Amino acid sequence: MEPNFHDGEYLLSDKITYRLREPKRGDVIVFEAPGANGDEFIKRIIGTPGDKVAVKDGKVYVNEQLLTEAYLPQGLVTTAGAFLKEATEVTVPDGYYFVLGDNRPFSSDSRAWGLVAKPKITGRAWFIYWPPEQFGTVHAATY
Repeated sequence: MEPNFHDGEYLLSDKITYRLREPKRGDVIVFEAPGANGDEFIKRIIGTPGDKVAVKDGKVYVNEQLLTEAYLPQGLVTTAGAFLKEATEVTVPDGYYFVLGDNRPFSSDSRAWGLVAKPKITGRAWFIYWPPEQFGTVHAATY
C-alpha cells in the first residue's frame, strides 16, 4: 500500500466498526486474502454495493465519475486487470466490495481477482504503532 503504508509497519485493526455500520468508500480494510491460507491483505475500498467501477485511460471511475485520489502520487497510472478489463464497467453486488491497493503498479487487488465478500473483511485499519515515527491513526479517504 505504498506510499501510504510501508513494509514493516504494524497496525491495529478495528474489528467492531463494521458490526455497527457498513464499510464505506475510502475505508482502508483488512481482509482474508483470496486463496491465501489465512493471510490477510490491506486495501482501500473503492466501490461499495451498487457502485459501478471502471478503469479507463489509466484512471478510476466510480458511477461514471472520475475518482479523485489525493492520497496517490501525481500522475500515477491505474491499469486494468484480469477481472476488471480496460474500459469495462463492473457493478458491485450487495455484500461485496471493490478494493484497490495504493501501490497500483504492484498491487494484487480487485482488478486481478475480483470482489471482496463482506464476511471476509476482518477489520478496518485503525492505528499504526510501529515504527514509532509512523505512530498515529489511519484516516479514510474522502471523495
